[in-house]
Amino acid sequence: MKTAVRWLGLGLLVVGLAIGGYILGMRFADGPSGVFIGGPFKTGKISEAPDDWSFLKGRMEIEFQTMTPDSSRVVWLGVLDQRLYVVSGYMNTTIGKIWKHWPHRLSEDDRVILRIDGELYEQRLVRLMEHPRLSDLMAIYAEKYGAGLVSEGPDQLQSALTRGDFWLFEVVDRL
Repeated sequence: MKTAVRWLGLGLLVVGLAIGGYILGMRFADGPSGVFIGGPFKTGKISEAPDDWSFLKGRMEIEFQTMTPDSSRVVWLGVLDQRLYVVSGYMNTTIGKIWKHWPHRLSEDDRVILRIDGELYEQRLVRLMEHPRLSDLMAIYAEKYGAGLVSEGPDQLQSALTRGDFWLFEVVDRL
């Protein structure tokens, strides 16, 4: 019995070290991998951002890199009226408080680089505390991802945004 427990413990230790090593190694990678945060982008061509982001309507995810710290991640996106939006959900949940650090860091430095099909777009993510078509935007997220607060009415959505249950960002040009 003791031998089996030792082997189980050793196996769990090896798996834990392998996962930890992978996560640490991803910090030096050229971009993220799924839910794992990656390092700064090393590949891609800097391009002028489009005025119309509608070409991304069918896209499920994009990569973006923050400047402080210089790390990258994959996020879901929404396009409404040719404008690009990113939502960070679960902000007031325990998992969100553990997992979602990037939205808070944008208050210090809102510059980001989007990487889309090998093109790099130097942009900013500006947090919005209200949006005149919030229900429409959340309906886009619900349709694409089966997620969101679409069953809520406009007042409840606005209240959830104001409370910080989810954070809404618009992708805008750098100044």
